[in-house]
Amino acid sequence: MSATRQNPTHPGLVQELTERGVLSPRWQQVFDAVPREQFIPSKIWRQLPDRCEPVVGTDEWLALVNSDEPVVIQLDDGAGDGPGIATSSNSQPSMVARMLGLLQLEDGHRVLEIGTASGHVAALLSERLGDERVHSIEIDPALARRAADALASAGYHPHLRCGDGEQPWPGMEPVDRLISTCALRHVPPTLVRQVRPDGIIVAPLARDFWSGALVELHVQAKGTAVGRFRGGASYMPMRSHRMADRHDVDTATGRIRSAGLGPARLLDLGFALYAGARLPGVRLTHADTPAGAQVWVSREDGAAATAATGVEVWQYGPGFLWEEIEQTWVEYVALGHPEADQFGLTVTDQDQHVWLRTPHAVIEPARP
Repeated sequence: MSATRQNPTHPGLVQELTERGVLSPRWQQVFDAVPREQFIPSKIWRQLPDRCEPVVGTDEWLALVNSDEPVVIQLDDGAGDGPGIATSSNSQPSMVARMLGLLQLEDGHRVLEIGTASGHVAALLSERLGDERVHSIEIDPALARRAADALASAGYHPHLRCGDGEQPWPGMEPVDRLISTCALRHVPPTLVRQVRPDGIIVAPLARDFWSGALVELHVQAKGTAVGRFRGGASYMPMRSHRMADRHDVDTATGRIRSAGLGPARLLDLGFALYAGARLPGVRLTHADTPAGAQVWVSREDGAAATAATGVEVWQYGPGFLWEEIEQTWVEYVALGHPEADQFGLTVTDQDQHVWLRTPHAVIEPARP
């Protein structure tokens, strides 16, 4: 529990989350006791589809902080002359509530957070469990210092560390729960080994074919973890898990054909999870346009395709990538068009793979 209590200045948001069923009564009490604005710096940005927009003025600042939106608190890893890409944020409150609920916390549990960022989640965990049971690590020194100051000012003193969250916390006994507030391309075995058997890991994953999916893993013996996907979750990636540069594509090889498969269907999370397992290395990006969703898919060998309306598709490079995706869609429909929560993930020291409905039904990559 915190050493001080302040009247919450965002009761409307907490009440809204409670009425939407996102917050249980216990978590409502915690959110009420930990005002979000205590952890938000004065200089912030709103994340738009194509850029980060500075928030100017007290009224706009309060409006964003007291909304169910993420608040960007850092651009370009803190560099002053970068392109303006968001690299840290205070997460969307409803997403935070979802992830905390999936942790299934009980009194006495110890928890490790990967990605302290603003310190808000560490404060919520400290309010729920007590300072001594919360560990949180942040790789960015400036963010780590600011979060530590904000936590202390709010009366919380969890165990904090500045370092790489992918590496083991020296001397720390295995915890009961682990939450990652940065997106992972894979679940590092080092994280699994920091959680006791029967413990739970909640983390957002971002792969080539899908930009964000929440997974709830239950840790078993010998460093194995198994669990299901729990819907979409868009988070900024762990620094060492950031996606490499875009694939090189020879645009002079463009050829047009009927799209057949509407591009918006590729964005369905269930299909994305299936296609990501069947077509490893195929990268999907998308944008919303007045005509609908535009998708761009590519592969390291230079194969690529783009479609915007569902009427036509342009393909580039070797092979027929769009046909491969269409065949994967046919397979997906034949499987009953499974929703995202029917898919799961198994993590071991040697490998990790996606499965459908049961861990024994591993989705194998398609043959070239």
